[in-house]
Amino acid sequence: MVEFHVKFTVYSMTVVIDGLCKIWEFSKARKFMDEKVAKPNDCTYKILLNTYIKKPDFVVVKEILRTMEKEGWGINVKSYTLLIKHYSTFGKLEEVKRLFMEIEEKGIKPDVHLYTSMISGYSKMGNVRKASQVFAEMTDRGIVPDGHTYGALINGLCKAGQMQAAELLLTEMQSKGIHITRAIFNMMMDGYCKQGNVDEALRLQRIMEGEGHEPDANAYNIIATGLCKLDLHDEAKRLLLSMVDGGVVPNVLAYTTLIDICCKKGNFAEAKRTLSEMETKGIKSNTGTYNALIDGYFKHGNFIDAKRALSEMETKGAKPNTKTYTVLIDGYCKQGNFVKAKRTLIEMENGYCKKGMMNEAYKLRIVMESKDLIPNVYTYTSLVHGECKSGKVDDALKLFNEMPTKGLVPNVVTYTAVISGLSKEGRSDEALRLYNQMIEAGVIPDAAAFSALSVRNSSL
Repeated sequence: MVEFHVKFTVYSMTVVIDGLCKIWEFSKARKFMDEKVAKPNDCTYKILLNTYIKKPDFVVVKEILRTMEKEGWGINVKSYTLLIKHYSTFGKLEEVKRLFMEIEEKGIKPDVHLYTSMISGYSKMGNVRKASQVFAEMTDRGIVPDGHTYGALINGLCKAGQMQAAELLLTEMQSKGIHITRAIFNMMMDGYCKQGNVDEALRLQRIMEGEGHEPDANAYNIIATGLCKLDLHDEAKRLLLSMVDGGVVPNVLAYTTLIDICCKKGNFAEAKRTLSEMETKGIKSNTGTYNALIDGYFKHGNFIDAKRALSEMETKGAKPNTKTYTVLIDGYCKQGNFVKAKRTLIEMENGYCKKGMMNEAYKLRIVMESKDLIPNVYTYTSLVHGECKSGKVDDALKLFNEMPTKGLVPNVVTYTAVISGLSKEGRSDEALRLYNQMIEAGVIPDAAAFSALSVRNSSL
């Protein structure tokens, strides 16, 4: 057999990696790069970086960024845009803050897409003042905002309740001839409804119709939710039922609002009929639908039905979220079943931490403390492990150091999580110090602790 020895150049290696990424063979692309058939360049790293941002796998993203920095390669505007967009989407707001500081420190000049991502990111963080400053800076530099840019800022302003400022931007869009989407009108209507100002929301609906946008199921649901906030449940129900007469097909949000109205009135037979009708029409119930049922059952003292709804929710593939467990915990506490309430919290918190969903995990800890259910060593260990898994070792160390102030003693699992996190970041001296501290504290290391000590940050 004749053997052919192909010598890869950095260009050909990059082409292969790009091809593998396009067919979603991420592991093969990374393994091929690890084999170092040629020295990766700026373009090679960025293809792999952008792929793992979109995947997303933020642990690998951090490894690639560290390697790029070590090799002297910078991140371009496109990569920053993707990073901010995806970090914002997945609630990793601390990372978004860090990227904003990095952009400012490096003096990077954003394009319209990066500016839009920054405005969206600040808005999601609740910092609309900074989002507005970025918007002003963008226009001062002569970069023309598009509909997405306006939408990002309007969304932030509406969520912050700054409706007057949002109205000014809407007027500006109209004067400049920028197309206003139905989604932007819905944002504005939602902002007014959350303030209990349904009349203003209806005024916007009329303007929206004048612009050629017929109200969709979301628009109907926004107005109905606003009416519910004013305890006008019958009017909300009539509005939602009139949607069908207007030729609009109800969506899961509209059905969920109807179910919620029935549950608040204690009309569970009608709530179940609505759920059945919804599923018959091929509309799949979601977490919000079951949250409405569980909350209604608990508030009317139907604890058995609430637990049954939780079981049904899981069999139908709707995953419980923080609100679900907040409702459950509140119900257990009202029953006087504090043991069950605490066990539920710890189980859920541990689940979030394992998935790296730290914002949700911290929300649960706030719920726990508000119910006088004191976090224990297992709670802290879950949080520490979650932070390390997310690559935020310094945050894990803060939690670790907070434990003694709460009268809690870290166990071998807690120590191992932090030691592993430090080792993976190449902070072997700190890892060794913590390992020795564990022994001095009388905590006996196991095989996992020793193995964590020997881990080194893998280079790409």
